[in-house]
Amino acid sequence: MFSSQTSLRVRYAETDQMGYVYYGNYAMYYEVGRVEAMRNIGFSYSQMEEEGIMMPVLENHTRFLWPGRYDELLTIHTHIKEMPGMRICFHYDIYNEEGRLINQGQTLLTFLRTANHKPCRPPKNLLELLRPYFENETA
Repeated sequence: MFSSQTSLRVRYAETDQMGYVYYGNYAMYYEVGRVEAMRNIGFSYSQMEEEGIMMPVLENHTRFLWPGRYDELLTIHTHIKEMPGMRICFHYDIYNEEGRLINQGQTLLTFLRTANHKPCRPPKNLLELLRPYFENETA
């Protein structure tokens, strides 16, 4: 399994009238988590797109456990639990600065060729970067 973490501070514009993180912003937090996770292993989303592959989201699941609040430092733990094929699934656990799990989520993305929007295999360099995290796992 591959895991990574990144932190962000909740900005005023991301909250609702109660000072809680507006529910729609968790999808943005998931994006931050997955982009930074890929960056942490040396993979660039922008380079992949320049090479003609994009990754649209097919599914987004969110479980709200506790409210995030304005000015809190949140830590996003991002996990990939299995090697990607034509799709890749990211799992997220978001913790507040007290260490309380406040949100869990999952997104399923697919790899598409930009030119024709047809499904394709993941970039080889992404698979090479992820492979060491899965080599010792038993089937």
